[in-house]
Amino acid sequence: MAMIPSFFGNRRSSVFDPFSLDVWDPFKDFPFPSSLATRSPETSAFVNTRIDWKETPEAHVFKADLPGLKKEEVKVEVEDDTVLQISGERKIEKEDKNDTWHRVERRSGKFSRRFRLPENVKMDQVKASMENGVLTVTVPKMEVKKPDVKSIDISC
Repeated sequence: MAMIPSFFGNRRSSVFDPFSLDVWDPFKDFPFPSSLATRSPETSAFVNTRIDWKETPEAHVFKADLPGLKKEEVKVEVEDDTVLQISGERKIEKEDKNDTWHRVERRSGKFSRRFRLPENVKMDQVKASMENGVLTVTVPKMEVKKPDVKSIDISC
């Protein structure tokens, strides 16, 4: 049976998996940095962590799907009163010598997302909660004072 050629990531196997999500980087051995080559395995886990950001009249609300993570594994930080950072880490599952792995598709490693917030927020009142693997961060907005409008009568 033919082996997978070395140009498929220097992986040799007698089994070809057409549904594999392994990423082949054709530029990894070149001297210039490639976007895939510069990404380390420990920071690539949640590269595609999806975070929704919506603005309501009262606040900016961020929602992140972080299935399988506990709140102790996630950090929410405010930097310089202008940047909201959401980060965390999913640890690699311990391997038992008696286990036989058939597929490993769940990612492990670190993630970090940063958002520059507008000036009209109350960074000292940020709240975060996590329920069923969904992190919700609420950043209240400052109350916009409506200008005091005084009507002037027009004389003849």
